Amino acid sequence: MNDYNIGIVGLGWVAGAHIETFKNVTGANVTAICSRRAHDPKDLEAQYGIPLKVYNDFEQMIADPEIDIIDICTPHPFHPDQAVAAAEAGKHLIIEKPISISYDEAKRIQTAIQAQQIQACVCFECRFSKHFTMIRSIIDQDLLGHLHYGEVDYYHGIGPWYGQYDWNIKKDFGGSSLLTAGCHALDALLFFMDGAVEEVTSYQTKSKGKYFKPYEYQTTSVTLLKFEGSERLAKVTSCVDCLQPYYFHVHLVGSDGSLLDNRIYSDKISGMNKDKWSTLETALIDSGDVSDHPYEPQFQAFIDSLRKGEKMPLTDFDTAFTTHQVVFAADLSAQEGRTVKLSELS
Repeated sequence: MNDYNIGIVGLGWVAGAHIETFKNVTGANVTAICSRRAHDPKDLEAQYGIPLKVYNDFEQMIADPEIDIIDICTPHPFHPDQAVAAAEAGKHLIIEKPISISYDEAKRIQTAIQAQQIQACVCFECRFSKHFTMIRSIIDQDLLGHLHYGEVDYYHGIGPWYGQYDWNIKKDFGGSSLLTAGCHALDALLFFMDGAVEEVTSYQTKSKGKYFKPYEYQTTSVTLLKFEGSERLAKVTSCVDCLQPYYFHVHLVGSDGSLLDNRIYSDKISGMNKDKWSTLETALIDSGDVSDHPYEPQFQAFIDSLRKGEKMPLTDFDTAFTTHQVVFAADLSAQEGRTVKLSELS
């Protein structure tokens, strides 16, 4: 079976990380890029170490019969039109998060994917990290018992020192604190807390600091979640206006134990001291640098699933769509000052 050929649209920081990652993925090769800027193929080959066909017109790239997968690495508001056009051209998709900055546009992508029966991978790659793989394993082995409370919080100050700052500050590009970054935390929470969310209540605020003043939207949100059919509750903080080291906080509380980041107490493990956390050594998610993100296992899983003709695990489009649906419900709650039931978004 031939390798899948990948065309990347957008050639910024994230696209560079995708190109480097695919060098280590079996069964797929990045063969083309599409950018609004002019690029010399020889310069790109020297930079990335692989030959790349250059397009300046997206329609021409998706019309190329040699390209099997379109990898969307452009700023957020461009994702829907590009994803729909690529799907209608019969291309499989890799879509950087968020898939869109409005619920209607997310639905439009969903409709196109279903109509064309193509497969899509959404870049909630943290689900493939060693840290989150370990946490999910602990849950699956029932070491925490029945989870009744969870919180996953995302602290990442996105100021002028960060590459995407110039466009991220604009509401029609960044969207919201959750959409632009904190959706990773909300997605992680849904990965750990099984079951569907029934309703959310969300609040937003903003730093008065000089670095964050240009933001056109509230840069910190706190979202409370209630799950269907139970008294299980959860909380997600998304804070992109903090002055501190990057921090991905996880705290899960169950009937037989608790987990805090990479520390645990479990009543099911004999001999543990309830007055002290026991540390679980793993690779933490402690950087917002895309070069540190676990793209490789995610992209390999996607390519492997395409070869098998089946939906990929963990970050298929439908799973990611559910996360986005909760994000949009949370932003609606904050905007309208009320609790929003997920059933309102249909």
